[in-house]
Amino acid sequence: MIPPAALGRAADAWLSSAAGPALVPAVAPESTQQAIGYPSLFLLVLIGALVPVVPTGALVSSAAVVAFHRTAPFSMALVFVTASLAAFLGDVALYWLGRRGMKSRNGSRWLEAIRARAPEDRLAQAQRKLADHGVAVLVLSRLMPAGRLPVMLACLLAKWPLRRFVRGNLPACLAWAVTYQLIGVLGGSLFKEPWEGVLAAVVLTVLISVAPSVWRRMRGTTAG
Repeated sequence: MIPPAALGRAADAWLSSAAGPALVPAVAPESTQQAIGYPSLFLLVLIGALVPVVPTGALVSSAAVVAFHRTAPFSMALVFVTASLAAFLGDVALYWLGRRGMKSRNGSRWLEAIRARAPEDRLAQAQRKLADHGVAVLVLSRLMPAGRLPVMLACLLAKWPLRRFVRGNLPACLAWAVTYQLIGVLGGSLFKEPWEGVLAAVVLTVLISVAPSVWRRMRGTTAG
């Protein structure tokens, strides 16, 4: 007969692995976490910065939940460094590709992808704020749902050099990583089980991301 403790350990391992490679297994040794968890988180956040279809904020919050429940030292710091570095490199690469598209006679698919996700009204608003406040708008854009790409396109249209964009984007990515990591810590502190904290963090990040669009629609309906 299998001891209950062994069954419990096996269940914990299965639940952790089912959460995905970016969520570090709660029972995995530190070497396994470093070999699988952090590289996976880095790759997914990097891809999400280049192709904005991956919910990178939810990934960072989920990873922070798991790190919060771990006893290994520096887990939270490693999540922060991994997420902010991946976001920074992805943003810089996308901006560089966008600049190439601006200089090209035929444009580029990367530039078109940025334009497609930057509606005219959001772009006009981003251009006005960028002209008034400069780098501060770039920093805040990563903290606002759907705010990153309109401001990035505004920087491209304003012909910001890559070096200026890099200087503004670095604190933006650091602030973004801290914000979503704090959401994960909040979710992890409310529940004893990591998967419960992950679920709470994901729900919270989704609500944050959809709240502005819902509010705009409600205002439009009221005005109409």
